[in-house]
Amino acid sequence: MIWTIVIGIVAGAIAGKIMKHNNQGCLVDLLLGIVGGWVGGNVLGWLGVSWDGTIGQIGTAVVGAVLVLWIWAKIK
Repeated sequence: MIWTIVIGIVAGAIAGKIMKHNNQGCLVDLLLGIVGGWVGGNVLGWLGVSWDGTIGQIGTAVVGAVLVLWIWAKIK
C-alpha cells in the first residue's frame, strides 16, 4: 500500500512536469498518479503493452497521468 502511494506521488509529479501543470501539492500528485496508473494500465493493456517492475509501474502511471492531464486541459 505504501509503495503504491510512493509510485503515485512520483508518477503524478513527473506527469505534472511533463505537462507543465501547476504544482498543486503532494495530494494532487498522489491522486493524479493513482488515476494515471489505472488509466495507463488500461490504455497500455488495450495496446498489448506490458511493463514489468518498479520502473514499468511508474512509466505506466506517468503515461496515464499525462493522458488525464491532457484530457483535463482540453475540457477546461
